[in-house]
Amino acid sequence: MAQDKKQVTAITPRDKDFAQWFTDVVVKAELIDYSSVKGMFILRPYGYAIWENIMHQQDARYKELGHENVAMPMLIPESLLLKEAEHVAGFAPECAWVTFGGSDPLEERLAIRPTSETLFCDHWARTVTSWRDLPKLYNQWVSVLRWEKTSRPFLRHREFYWQEGHTIHATPEEAMHETEQMLEVYADLCENWLAMPVVRGRKTDKEKFAGAERTYTLECMMHDKKALQSGTSHYFGNGFAKQFDITFTNKNNEQEHPYQTSWGISTRLIGGIIMVHGDDNGLVMPPRIAPVQAVVIPVAAHKEGVTEASRELLARLKKAGIRAKIDETDNSFGWKAAQYEMLGYPLRVELGPKDMEKGQCCIARRDTGEKYFVALEDLESKCASLLDEIHDNMYAAAAKRLEENTFYAETWQDVDEIMEEKGGFVITKWCGDQDCELDMKDMAGVSSRCIPFKQRGTEGKCAICGKTCTTDIMWGVAY
Repeated sequence: MAQDKKQVTAITPRDKDFAQWFTDVVVKAELIDYSSVKGMFILRPYGYAIWENIMHQQDARYKELGHENVAMPMLIPESLLLKEAEHVAGFAPECAWVTFGGSDPLEERLAIRPTSETLFCDHWARTVTSWRDLPKLYNQWVSVLRWEKTSRPFLRHREFYWQEGHTIHATPEEAMHETEQMLEVYADLCENWLAMPVVRGRKTDKEKFAGAERTYTLECMMHDKKALQSGTSHYFGNGFAKQFDITFTNKNNEQEHPYQTSWGISTRLIGGIIMVHGDDNGLVMPPRIAPVQAVVIPVAAHKEGVTEASRELLARLKKAGIRAKIDETDNSFGWKAAQYEMLGYPLRVELGPKDMEKGQCCIARRDTGEKYFVALEDLESKCASLLDEIHDNMYAAAAKRLEENTFYAETWQDVDEIMEEKGGFVITKWCGDQDCELDMKDMAGVSSRCIPFKQRGTEGKCAICGKTCTTDIMWGVAY
């Protein structure tokens, strides 16, 4: 093996130090590099390729539903941001400001967008006049800046990439339908593309998005049993429209304020993929979103015909619509096998002289390590079926973890004991009082994750104050 080639290095065992394991995987799988600005990370080609696949899948889905892409400015005048008091209060601690243009001080500070509601409202105040102008179904793919005090790769960046959908409607019913629809679009992405089961629910008033009437969320359990918020969809009512004086003439020739929504996912989903599926050998990529679904490795490539035959397999895989590459480097087979385990490629297709004599190849799957000897004529169909099997297996493993680590409790003391001994998600009854929500945080060290859509429909007592109530709420420790 060439001495100048990078060696595959060991990573910290996942169950020994989960945080260090995560950092090791992120760096050694070449997803991210640290930049010269604290809290800002460089998405390397492999990391960005995962995000690209998420973007392509979601962008196509949004357009199927009638959404259009737009591009709003990255700078927001302070006076514009101040128009919605609750919204600005929610984001003020995270805003970064531009105060100079070149060497000249600006007359007004400009915020680097932490989110773009105010920009869309300012635009619609000028362009929406009649019910015929509605709905407007917009989306943009951008980066945003939030001056976080602490940062972690993928999970908490000062600058991160996301999409933010913004829509405006003539009726509250249309806006609510949009809000609920987009949450389900995100759930489909998580479950059917990323193999990440999610709990659908509504955020409490304390946890909802600043300026929203309702925030819906997807909560996903990581391997360490903590929660990751994996997508949110917000119903704004007409509060923003009133603050920004957005009005339209309805079908009865009356002036009224329209109703808005906002919804978004970000590159933190890549962190979710790592923490749900990764193992002590590195990444385990969900096949449907993996940049490379199969890597072809010529074995004993110096033998006559091996490289050429391997290239033929690569061409066949690509023609069949499978994202594939070939490794023709002079690294040892062991190095290659370890490297592609680290990168999490779902399938490894190996072909050597003996395989060629038998008219077969060897296919290894990343999730279980199982190997299959497959007749060459069955290559495409076997790879396609294995990719589906891998997705189903990864989803089933994550769903089992979620089920086995979701508990029911009656008191805050029960919650505290469960979190101390087991971790995971705990569902209790809740009276709806924010003081009880705050007390649970203080006493049991957990925050409300959501009010699940799936309610038991039973009567019980609030786990904190003991009042009779029927609402189920889910608690946990979150990233």
